[in-house]
Amino acid sequence: PAPGAARTPAHPRRRVADSVLYELHVKGFTMRLPGVPEALRGTFAGLAHPAAIAQLRRLGVTTLSLLPVQAALDEQALVERGLRNYWGYNPLAFFCPARRLAAEAERADDEFRAMVATLQAEGFEVVLDIVLNHTAEGDERGPTLSFRGLDNAAYYALTPDGKGYWPNTGVGNMLRTNHRPTRKLIIDSLRYMVEEFGVDGFRFDLAPVLGA
Repeated sequence: PAPGAARTPAHPRRRVADSVLYELHVKGFTMRLPGVPEALRGTFAGLAHPAAIAQLRRLGVTTLSLLPVQAALDEQALVERGLRNYWGYNPLAFFCPARRLAAEAERADDEFRAMVATLQAEGFEVVLDIVLNHTAEGDERGPTLSFRGLDNAAYYALTPDGKGYWPNTGVGNMLRTNHRPTRKLIIDSLRYMVEEFGVDGFRFDLAPVLGA
């Protein structure tokens, strides 16, 4: 947030023993949910709609674990086959809510923030399934989008000859989490999601790799 700006409070808090965790995909959950207006289906705003909240109450859940909601990119192999990466496990920008999940793409940040605040006001915790082990740039054959162009050897774990990428993640590349600037990037992105958007916690995809 800008200096002096009020931070979005993360709430409510409850014991893990009292929590009922429900993993959902923002688009998948809202796309055909009765009562959600057609214009809001598949979006952050749709998940904050009273019809969605009523359904969550009927399910008896307390904590929502949202499948990846950060900006992601479709893999080239999928694009060539006319397919999409529906799940979002191919991140492009760690600080940005996905425009594809917003009813108004240019207001994705505001819509995501409002969704989190609405769900928390209704008594739900909001946890993000977050992907910090690799990026959409893929292996050495992938596109240069961000980190590779800035400092390939600093941000990615490379093979000893410096020409390839360690295949630990199985998706082309692995972030070099034992490098201080990369660790700072990861921690800053988590802090940003909490302070700017008010989320309550995280589930880390391929968590053991982050400690490699």
